[in-house]
Amino acid sequence: MQDAKIRLHVDQPLGPAQPVALSRDQGHYLFTVMRLGPGAGVLLFNGRDGEWRADVTEAGRRGGVLVCAAQTKALQMPPDLWLMFAPIKKGRTDFIVEKAAELGAARILPVQTAHTNSERIRQDRLQAHAVEAAEQCGGTYVPEVADLQPLSRLLDHWPADRRILWCNEHLAGVAQALPQGGVPGPWAILIGPEGGFSQGEQDRLSAMPQVVQASLGPRILRADTAAVAALTLWQSALGDWR
Repeated sequence: MQDAKIRLHVDQPLGPAQPVALSRDQGHYLFTVMRLGPGAGVLLFNGRDGEWRADVTEAGRRGGVLVCAAQTKALQMPPDLWLMFAPIKKGRTDFIVEKAAELGAARILPVQTAHTNSERIRQDRLQAHAVEAAEQCGGTYVPEVADLQPLSRLLDHWPADRRILWCNEHLAGVAQALPQGGVPGPWAILIGPEGGFSQGEQDRLSAMPQVVQASLGPRILRADTAAVAALTLWQSALGDWR
């Protein structure tokens, strides 16, 4: 039995003595790229059953089979926190999704605003980035990356009990806006487009009782930096970093 150093996300049940069949791509990665063979250990997770040590029992060019040996981590759910953001350039949008997965967002929602630069996204590609981030950072949960939708439509059906942290650079610091201690309840963070929100969007958000407005300090941040900063501050005040 060899030490397990590689983590792999699979979409199959995990449990004692559970066999896991690999896809062609997964087999290529493990057996051709990483040069693993029978007896090698791999850490598997599926977002539901925690992390499991599994051993390679079959290795081939078209796939292979692993068998679960023991659970190494229980499922660790993130806080009930969503990240809403307006997509920007491709590489920087990828960065936002990757860091949101690493920092513990439970759901990632790209939104179309009046000033959003990107009119479409590749949801499947962004979801793959979230999976890769979870594989690399030791997470046992993968956040859903929703398809792009208009912010106005999302707000039309917004849950009454989910608060929104609207990052508005014109207002007080975030530390004064977030409640300290207690049960945080469901939240969402809203990061606007590079051109800012339209006046109509600002008026609508200001009128919503669920919205908490705060700045992220004295400097105007790029959208990808703002997402990381807001997630970090929220996690330290209300999340699982406390």
